[in-house]
Amino acid sequence: MSSANDNTVTQLLSAYAAAIYAKDVEAFVALYDENVCIFDMWGTAGAYRGLTSWRAMAQEWFGELGNERVLVEADQVQFTLTPALCSVSALVKYTAVSSAGKSLRSLQNRLTWMLEPKSDGWKITHEHTSAPADHNTLKVSLGAK
Repeated sequence: MSSANDNTVTQLLSAYAAAIYAKDVEAFVALYDENVCIFDMWGTAGAYRGLTSWRAMAQEWFGELGNERVLVEADQVQFTLTPALCSVSALVKYTAVSSAGKSLRSLQNRLTWMLEPKSDGWKITHEHTSAPADHNTLKVSLGAK
């Protein structure tokens, strides 16, 4: 197992952003544990359980992007890191860009990860994404600031 250090979270967030920008399904799912549990705000009311369902989601997402790419920026990153477990929270902005690099649209959501050290490095074992909802209208705010 790799030991925890201050670069663990930064490296994982960078690898996450790079895999999404490259639309590299295998690099993306390599960040996750085989038995990952993901409560994603998109697509399914339940949880994605395991890499098979998460890989299928990534293939669909990246395939729907066509020639577009997605830039990922994490802000307000906070984490608690121990040798056996790491919790991470952040606001994450996803910006779709054209093949010429022009910004097309963006959204922001909240991200929480639980990480555990595995034989091949730190892996995401749990992920939860959300966005604030207005109590009166029940509309979710995905506005990127």
